[in-house]
Amino acid sequence: MSNTLQLTEQLIAEVSVTPEDAHCQSILGQRLGALGFLCESMPSGPENFRVQNMFAIKKAASPLGVDAPVLLFAGHTDVVPTGPLKNWSSDPFTPSHRAGKLYGRGASDMKSSLAAMVVACEEFLVLQPSPAFTMSFLLTSDEEGPATDGTVFVCNTLKERGQRLDWCIVGEPTSIKITGDMIKNGRRGTLSGKLIAKGVQGHIAYPQLAKNPIHLVTPALAELVAIQWDEGNAFFPPTTWQISNIHAGTGASNVIPGECVIDFNFRFCTESSVDSLQQRLKSVLDHHGIEYSLQWTLGGLPFITPPGEFVSLVQASIEHINGQVAQLSTTGGTSDGRFISQICKEVIELGPPNATIHKVDEHIEITELERLKDIYLQILKGLQSHLTLGQQLQQRPA
Repeated sequence: MSNTLQLTEQLIAEVSVTPEDAHCQSILGQRLGALGFLCESMPSGPENFRVQNMFAIKKAASPLGVDAPVLLFAGHTDVVPTGPLKNWSSDPFTPSHRAGKLYGRGASDMKSSLAAMVVACEEFLVLQPSPAFTMSFLLTSDEEGPATDGTVFVCNTLKERGQRLDWCIVGEPTSIKITGDMIKNGRRGTLSGKLIAKGVQGHIAYPQLAKNPIHLVTPALAELVAIQWDEGNAFFPPTTWQISNIHAGTGASNVIPGECVIDFNFRFCTESSVDSLQQRLKSVLDHHGIEYSLQWTLGGLPFITPPGEFVSLVQASIEHINGQVAQLSTTGGTSDGRFISQICKEVIELGPPNATIHKVDEHIEITELERLKDIYLQILKGLQSHLTLGQQLQQRPA
């Protein structure tokens, strides 16, 4: 059994449903500590929803010293609930093998990535005991949950300390068919809203004595659905607006409701801002003369890592292992990259295929585990070569 597979199985066996970490970070911390990483536990949140976080760092033993650039590996140890156990072919927290696949909750999202990251570091430090760059890890048990006391808490703390971060690899499952065929070099922002359209409740047989908020708000909703919020750009598709829920009525068929509640969400790109989206939506509601209230929740801002040296290095590392160029993408939902991008300019997400994430019988091809570890290892080697070459060029006489 490979070290990557063994560590992945060890992590899957920990029942770490959000916000629980069980012993995952302890297991990973022991492995990193043995490599010389300084591991700091950073718990956060109320006692009834305590989140476990860890930041680990191994400073470069190079001529650059404190000025050495910093690579961050980031990921989450928590997993989503399993759903009914009777629907699983095997216990979701007992790793099992069938037809060359490893089954278990977190097999692809994302305990496999964490294991591959750690083993890649172990193998790299055997090859290069004195890296030219600082290596670090950010782990949380609050990615699948509210995400209020996890990565965002650690990032705020690191920002206050002035911790330098140059590059980040988030282990989210980004691939389609084989590991590395797609990486995320950015994500759209998410802005949710709760619109309460107000009317006057009354008997349905006497509409002149009432005011139906459903009738009042419907033309505005139709207009909002038809709006093209922006055209997107080279990195992002156009911003979208979607209604997720509509609630109204008392349950009786002869009562006009007094209010209608609409839940909606923007998935927006860098061509739109939070303020511009809010103002455009409000102007439509005001134009239709609706009495309303609005509650906004910003889930995250969009971020992008444009093609450059780091993205090229990651793509070259994947091509070295896979023989194919990775596709860059910003599609999909949000990730903790939205928080890390606030303190780190270059953030990419790279992980295994995502076809079974959050599903019953979540699994990963065992061959993909080693492929992922090899890609991470190749990235570490590439950074070392890039920085070593840069140092040599700087030391040449003019």
